[in-house]
Amino acid sequence: MIRSLSSAVDPAGNAGIDSGVDATPYYQLNPDRVMDAVESLGFYCDGRVMALNSYENRVFQVGLDDAQPLIAKFYRPSRWSDAQILEEHQFTLELADRGVNAIAPIQHNGESLFRFSDFRFSLFPRKGGHAPELDNEDHLFELGRFLGKMHSIGEIKPFQYRPELNVTDYARVGQQHVLNSGLLGGYRQRYERLTEELLKICEQRLKQVSAPLIRVQGDCHGGNMLWRDDELMLLDFDDCRMAPAMQDIWMLLSGDKLQQQQWLSEVLEGYEEYRTFPRQELVLIEPLRTLRMIYYSGWLAQRRKDPAFIMAFPHFGGEHWWLEHVNALTQQKILLSQPPLALNPYA
Repeated sequence: MIRSLSSAVDPAGNAGIDSGVDATPYYQLNPDRVMDAVESLGFYCDGRVMALNSYENRVFQVGLDDAQPLIAKFYRPSRWSDAQILEEHQFTLELADRGVNAIAPIQHNGESLFRFSDFRFSLFPRKGGHAPELDNEDHLFELGRFLGKMHSIGEIKPFQYRPELNVTDYARVGQQHVLNSGLLGGYRQRYERLTEELLKICEQRLKQVSAPLIRVQGDCHGGNMLWRDDELMLLDFDDCRMAPAMQDIWMLLSGDKLQQQQWLSEVLEGYEEYRTFPRQELVLIEPLRTLRMIYYSGWLAQRRKDPAFIMAFPHFGGEHWWLEHVNALTQQKILLSQPPLALNPYA
């Protein structure tokens, strides 16, 4: 039986609250159950169900009899409260209404979040395209325009329920998941000492910079972007949160400093059509990268028993993995001691 969840919103909106949804294992999401969920909203499936790459939630492309296929997203129990998911939906709908190509959920009778059996799920339109070419000047200019417009909307008002990107609630939680996982073996002392140093440095940098927190996508990399018909689309706002605007920019940087400066110069030109580029936040690129690395290893440690993770990350948790991770964190400590990335003086 299905019902909308608007009446079941957890007013506190805290991450980790179950919101009344049982932690049912994902293995129960077989094709029949996926189609039953979609058809309970009045759609007619044609029997085609294809699982898409997603390790946090479960996402399927579902064929319909008389329409284009839909994307059905089943949320991991206990990760986000209903209020937090609905706030994510409201953000993408607001962006779409204001002309930003954010992939927003399909609304049914004014609702976007539903329950079927023990699962919460949403439906999205299927969109085709390919990743933008991050060495193409035209693509970079449009990327800058896209981010500038999105951030100009993101700063209008804050999230009420979505989390804030900070050391305590983001990276330190990841650090503790790793330390409590029993996976570190002989690297535990080195990892704990190194991450403590890095977290202190990052916290100090965040305090030193005047970087207003705005609503951001939060996981803005090429895999979450589609380029089609000379337009950019952004999908998967599952990690949206309050954070500096630079959080949506640094993850797209690659190459040496000269290449990154050239990249930023192209993005800046498009970005400033809608919003002043946050130059003062350039010093946060390596701190934000460091926090992400610590958070990400904790995310893997927390999900290590999920069968989908075991298949996708077969080498995670082994001695070689931790050696590479600790070495990468050591490199971050060196980068944090170096002068930050600066824009081309002519930009």
